[in-house]
This record gives sequence, C-alpha cells and structure tokens, in this order.
Amino acid sequence: MRILVSNDDGYLAPGLVALADAMRPLGEVVVVAPEQNSSGASNSLTLHRPLTISQAANGFTFINGTPSDCVHIALTGLLDRMPDLIVSGINNGQNMGDDTIYSGTVAAAMEGYLFGVPAIAFSLLDRGFEHVDVAADLAREIVQRYIERPIAAPFLLNVNVPSLARDQIKGIVGTRLGKRHPSEAVVRMMNPRGEPIYWIGAAGAAREGGPGTDFHATAAGYVSVTPLQIDLTHTDQLAGVTEWLAAGFDR
Repeated sequence: MRILVSNDDGYLAPGLVALADAMRPLGEVVVVAPEQNSSGASNSLTLHRPLTISQAANGFTFINGTPSDCVHIALTGLLDRMPDLIVSGINNGQNMGDDTIYSGTVAAAMEGYLFGVPAIAFSLLDRGFEHVDVAADLAREIVQRYIERPIAAPFLLNVNVPSLARDQIKGIVGTRLGKRHPSEAVVRMMNPRGEPIYWIGAAGAAREGGPGTDFHATAAGYVSVTPLQIDLTHTDQLAGVTEWLAAGFDR
C-alpha cells in the first residue's frame, strides 16, 4: 500500500505530521504538501508562474503552490508510480456542509480522485489541534478498514472528527453534507496608510443540520464520513432548462 499524504495547512502543520505518522504502519508513505498555509484555496491550480519543489529536513516534500498543485504534480511527474490511496489533512478546523466547496483539504483529496485514486480528507472540528492524536488514530482505523475491506470503485470521502478524547467518541457514521447560513459580513479595517482593507467574514452557522447530516453527527460525538462526488449537474433542473431552450428566443 502506497499512501500519498497532503494537506492545506502547510508542510509544518501538526495535523500533517500526525496523519503521516498514523499512515506509516499501513504502508509506504509519501508526503507532498504546500509550503504555506493554503486554507480556502479550493481546487485552484497555479498556471501563471513556475512552481518549485523542496525537501524538508523531516523528509516531507513541499511545493510553493496550492494543495491541488501538490497532488497534481505528485501524480503527473514527481512520483515514479501512482499511489494506492491519497489522504489529506488533518485539517485545523472542520470542513462540513458548504465548507467543502472552499476547502483546500478536500481539494487535495479531490485532485487524486479526479485521477482515479481513492482519496480521503480528514478534518478536526475545533481549531488548535487539540486531540489531533485522537483524529490520527481514527484516520488509521478508517484506512485500515479500507485495506481490509476495499471499496470497489474509486471514492472520495470527507471525514470530520469531533475534538474530543477517544473515550468520548461514540462511533463512526456515514452522513450527508448539511448546509450553512450565508457567511458573516466582511470585516472592514484601515491599514497604516489609512486605506480600507477587508477580511472575509466567518462561515455561517449550520442552517440545515438535522439527523443524517455531518453537523448533526459530529455535534452528537460521532465521526462523520461523507462520500462526495464531482458532478455538479443540477439534474432536477435539466428537463426545465431543456424545455426552456427548445421554446426558442424572441428576436
């Protein structure tokens, strides 16, 4: 089992170290991660400047690009053969509901999935990496289960671990994504030159977090595992749009 490990918090992040260490008993581990924190980078690729590849003292490879850059370069030129699994994280904070659209952690896993490699994104609910050891142990358990009972088709899983002691984790459950309220307003400030600057506002609270969602499961002390897909087609609207187009346009 060859496992590629990446993240979006950067190659120095405690979550990345913990995840890589957790994977080592399961096979060959290769780490390729961003040089800087790239939270919120989503699936962006760097197309207008060259990228550099560097080696850290601990053996990690880091790239001055996005999480998607790291996995893309690893799969298309850096590694001598494809990995059997890609894991991303452990993220410093939750990636639930609409977060998955923006998350660099999810994007790193998704980049592998686009190449047909099974991939799992791991996130720890509360920022600060408290109980990251618990999240790492649970990540190993989930990957171990996949090794022992493989899923036939390539998959993309989004895993969120409550920031709790191990004996407070109630179990691991399959969930769907919940939904958030819109983000809070931007925060307007002034720089030292008297010019206005803006910080993106905090994510909105859960708007749809009922039973079956990732929000509900993690609030109850369960690890949430959500299978994701890439197809953005709004199938419920397809027939209506097709009919609308067939009606023609007034000239």
